[in-house]
Amino acid sequence: MSEGSKYEAVCSRDARFDGDFFFAVTTTGIYCRPSCPATTPKPQNVRFFPTAAAAQGTGFRACRRCRPDAVPGSAAWNVRADMVGRAMRLIGDGVVDREGVAGLARRLGYSARQVQRQLNAELGAGPVALARAQRSHTARILLQTTPLPIAEIAFAAGFASVRQFNDTIREIYALTPTQLRAARPGKATRFGPVAQPAGAGGIPLRLAFRGPYAAAEVFDYLQRRALTGVEEILGARGARTYRRTLRLPGGSGIAEVDERPGGRADGSGGGWLECRLHLSELRDLTTATQRMRRLLDLDADPYAVADHLGQDPLLAALVARRRGLRSPGTCDGHELAVRAVLGQQVSVPAGRKLGTAAVAAYGEPLAEPSGGLTHLFPAVEDLAGASLAALGMPDSRRATLRTLAAALADGTVPLDAGADRDQAEKELLNLRGIGPWTAGYIRMRALGDPDVLLEGDVAVLAGMRNSGATMADSDAWRPWRSYAMHYFWNAKAQPPAPAPVAP
Repeated sequence: MSEGSKYEAVCSRDARFDGDFFFAVTTTGIYCRPSCPATTPKPQNVRFFPTAAAAQGTGFRACRRCRPDAVPGSAAWNVRADMVGRAMRLIGDGVVDREGVAGLARRLGYSARQVQRQLNAELGAGPVALARAQRSHTARILLQTTPLPIAEIAFAAGFASVRQFNDTIREIYALTPTQLRAARPGKATRFGPVAQPAGAGGIPLRLAFRGPYAAAEVFDYLQRRALTGVEEILGARGARTYRRTLRLPGGSGIAEVDERPGGRADGSGGGWLECRLHLSELRDLTTATQRMRRLLDLDADPYAVADHLGQDPLLAALVARRRGLRSPGTCDGHELAVRAVLGQQVSVPAGRKLGTAAVAAYGEPLAEPSGGLTHLFPAVEDLAGASLAALGMPDSRRATLRTLAAALADGTVPLDAGADRDQAEKELLNLRGIGPWTAGYIRMRALGDPDVLLEGDVAVLAGMRNSGATMADSDAWRPWRSYAMHYFWNAKAQPPAPAPVAP
């Protein structure tokens, strides 16, 4: 995208590009998202940056009006399978905060110097600067939504010291932490009503997305697969709340997400989903947020998907019928892989029944149950050595499950946010009892690959027949075949309920 095109997007305040790039104004020292409602600067006073960290590293501070640190992530990291894309997903998951640059490089299979050089060359910032920008965003959320002491917030956000925390906040926001807390907005903006400070309801967040978002279809998908004890759906369609437990690096958590999106009624320009996080360890806030974003596919670019798939006459009607359809991922790759094996060769309800039995027999009970949430999903280390007799499956499938759990536990099959997709699929197929459908399903959801087609899936084939499509047509759907599958899965579904009319 040329600088001229970027400037046109800024002039039109085009929210489609929020998160794809940032612009800074040299006369004010402020950087913004493309849709910032402030007066458009002259082109000679504008500089463009691929990341917020790059703008911060050049000395610009975040705009207090458009809050550029709260934009959706770039959809490029979902598509790209190269080292930079994998690194960005790992940094988002908090790997640099937990393991440092050396840990990031080890997971990627490169030297720390190579990782630093490539990130700087392409993104204008290295892994430390990218992680620092993320920590500052986490700190702002905690400052403005919780009554926690500032010193606790500093360490919860991942800073090594209070002094480092104070210096970073002053540099990025041009305010001290105390002033940033006092400056909490108290009224609605064009980016939505501001969340109120947290109390018993957990830490409130707005999970931003770009373009239209087919929330009803995403929540239907999750509801059909929800496991008792780990997940629950409350409320009626259109006003549901999805709740689930989370196994996180520092402890456990519970996430709640409301179905009804905030933003414009027509879905243009993006919006957000209201989320509340209850965490046993506040250091897990960034990781928990990113994992829920992956589960709900909030960093996708629905415009790119619709423009590409909508050109195919076999898919055009399906794309027009369900604007903003997403491809749900997962908040835990190990959990998703185990659930994929449990669902092999059986229906979705049967797979759900087996998953619920696994939770009841081998799940870790929560210290304090919350409503219908009572357990964390079983750890793969526990499943690898269990008899699995409580599941009532054939011996061969129990052996497959134990083999998979052992491979996940010892790292033979890596399924973290930055795993190499091709290598992970190859290792999965080397396991006895894992076939192309299971490996592809894990690749699509656990590794977030937007270009997977499960050729042997009965429901996909039925949806294709209903639409007049065949596998011979599938090359035209690249690189969005995962989304094409979701359109086919929904091809026989009832038409979505009409959106509520805004008062």
